[in-house]
Amino acid sequence: MVATQNSLSNIAEEKGINYFLISFTDLFGVQRSKLVPKASIDKMTKEGAGFAGFAAWLDLTPADPDILAIPDPNSLFQLPWQSDVAWMPADLYTTSGEPLEQTPRLILKKALNQLKTEGYQVKTGVECEYFLLTPEGDCISDPWDNQQKPCYDQQALMRRYEIIREICDGMTTLGWNPYQNDHEDAKGQFEMNWTYDEALATADRHAFFKYMVKSLAEKHGLKATFMPKPFRDLTGNGCHVHLSLWNQEGNKNIFCDSQGELGLSSFAYKFIAGILHSSQALCAFTNPTINSYKRIKAATTMSGATWSPNTASYSGNNRTHAIRIPDRDRFEIRMADGAANPYLLPAALIAAGWNGVVEQREPGPRYDNNAYTDPLPLDKVKQLPSNLLDALRYLENDQILSQTLGENFVSSYIKLKSQQWDNYNTEITPWEWKATLDC
Repeated sequence: MVATQNSLSNIAEEKGINYFLISFTDLFGVQRSKLVPKASIDKMTKEGAGFAGFAAWLDLTPADPDILAIPDPNSLFQLPWQSDVAWMPADLYTTSGEPLEQTPRLILKKALNQLKTEGYQVKTGVECEYFLLTPEGDCISDPWDNQQKPCYDQQALMRRYEIIREICDGMTTLGWNPYQNDHEDAKGQFEMNWTYDEALATADRHAFFKYMVKSLAEKHGLKATFMPKPFRDLTGNGCHVHLSLWNQEGNKNIFCDSQGELGLSSFAYKFIAGILHSSQALCAFTNPTINSYKRIKAATTMSGATWSPNTASYSGNNRTHAIRIPDRDRFEIRMADGAANPYLLPAALIAAGWNGVVEQREPGPRYDNNAYTDPLPLDKVKQLPSNLLDALRYLENDQILSQTLGENFVSSYIKLKSQQWDNYNTEITPWEWKATLDC
């Protein structure tokens, strides 16, 4: 991340940058960009790059005026694999200069600013899982990756050394401090971890990481996917979020309490309570696609576990619940999957968690059972939604998220996601042919 007062054209000369990708993330998590030559970048930084909003996943019509993407020079990433190009996340504005309410990055900024006024900052880390597929995207790219329990498989990991190394080296070059890479629980699945940071910085890195992984996979003749559940019999792609709250100076973790249960403060437990309280509505953001619920409600996979929760419960260092407390300084939200929007995901979690603090909510009892083999009674914990439509209905009725994130944004999000659900329901699937043809 590069913070500077210099003009971007000067930075371009210093660093050998010829082009800038001005990139924004739409409501569905798709990155939209314009490639701007260095001679025009200072003008674009002031005036913005114009986009037709209807052409992206935004609640706009073809008749609406253009939207303007204003890049953030403080979050500039020079592409490690294409050093004459730099990527910058952008915020969206109308032509009259008003912030576009449905901009995911601005929604996260709004949530963070609310806590800033209270004297706090949020730090997050994400664990992004992905598959490496054949170029056609129809199967795992490594035919020798066939263990029943492939997690941490050394041979399979090292067969993909060249691409893993290049991604990890890229993160090192960018100053993210990556610290480990591993083969995950499914065949062809990997995870790479970098150090946590302030929530907006992590969100920008999350967005760029997905772009980097996909780009380098293509360079190596592969296809990378963060799709939640690409294969029926394999573990899906999660995007676990580690979250902690700090004072404004960033030198005191408010969640830490050596005398508290599992080392967490009562403040932290109220934050957990807020997330659990809105958990069913949160799934509209943590699990934002139709495919997401094939992971949440998955049958046991070949490896023996799905590694995804289906109840709104919390535990200690136990990976079968929605919230895990792995250490005394943070907690992990395990519901989220690879399709989660890098900006809307933390924004929604912060909104729900902070409400728990404001309303002095209590999380209820901690459960240490194996939720996969010994599920809790339905009268003790909430079940997570079974499909996207149910999640959207929960979101529609959740005043906490609507009021905090913005009623117009939530309305637009539900509208577009409901249209996606309706489109899905017009499809005639192979399963329907197989199950119904001879009725």
